Amino acid sequence: MQTILGANGVIGRELSKNLPTQTSKVRQVGRNPKKVNPADELVKADLLNYAETEKAVEGSKVVYLVAGLKYEAKIWDKQWPVVMKNTIDACKKHGSKLVFFDNVYAYGHVTGVMTEETPFNPNSRKGEVRAKIATMLLDEIKAKNLNAMIVRGADFYGPGATLSLIHSTVTERLKAGKGAQWIGDKKKIHTFTYTPDAGKTVALLGNEEEAYNQTWHALTSPEKITGEELIRMAYEIMNRPNKGVQGMSKTGVKILGLFIPVLREFVEMMYQFENDYMFDSSKASRFLNENATFYKEGIRETLQ
Repeated sequence: MQTILGANGVIGRELSKNLPTQTSKVRQVGRNPKKVNPADELVKADLLNYAETEKAVEGSKVVYLVAGLKYEAKIWDKQWPVVMKNTIDACKKHGSKLVFFDNVYAYGHVTGVMTEETPFNPNSRKGEVRAKIATMLLDEIKAKNLNAMIVRGADFYGPGATLSLIHSTVTERLKAGKGAQWIGDKKKIHTFTYTPDAGKTVALLGNEEEAYNQTWHALTSPEKITGEELIRMAYEIMNRPNKGVQGMSKTGVKILGLFIPVLREFVEMMYQFENDYMFDSSKASRFLNENATFYKEGIRETLQ
């Protein structure tokens, strides 16, 4: 049995599509889990409740923690440590291996390329929370209390990734016949992880014994692309005249954040879009002998 904690999120769905090549038994766990594959087992559980989490993990060879919480720093600060502790304790009790899918917030502003060796240096409240829960898991690994790994992705894009920046500022606007938008400096490099690649990476690494007890970056295109170049590519794929890019500065985001809560929460992450944001996944590519999807193909699939 392989169990997904945080079923039906975009990474959970992509992971689910890949797991049948690795196991015949997939358990979807969430408050309202749904089947992705016909044979999926469904278990309702609140990961903030240890008893429910422990019961959901029971009998699992591998557990994937891919849950998401509401995008608010105060909620993350209160709830993420509980979710992580409950998951760790349940996996230790049942002898399950744990795969945690994380983001790069704990790294903070990085000058150069982010790798698995990049130290934690968060400069946001959400980054501090991510560093805290990742350290909780790394300490358990170091103490040899369980076999686990961390797999990190860069910012997302992909089919059904409705919470991604590209979805709201590019995909939906172009489909509606509007011009694209970009938050921050459109001329800075910004790496994006294609969600089907993220799901495939997690499924493959979770079933490789040698991959455990270390950190990985999910398969991500090595192309260095700017926001401006990504949007130009999207216009070309849709065979639409390039209407240019409507930019939004940090001040603009702050003003809109007075009316749109998610943008208010995003202000502290603006450093990721005001500076080059480069993410390297060559370690996973070499280990798995797999290549990431190039942006042109990924953007085409996303727009369709």
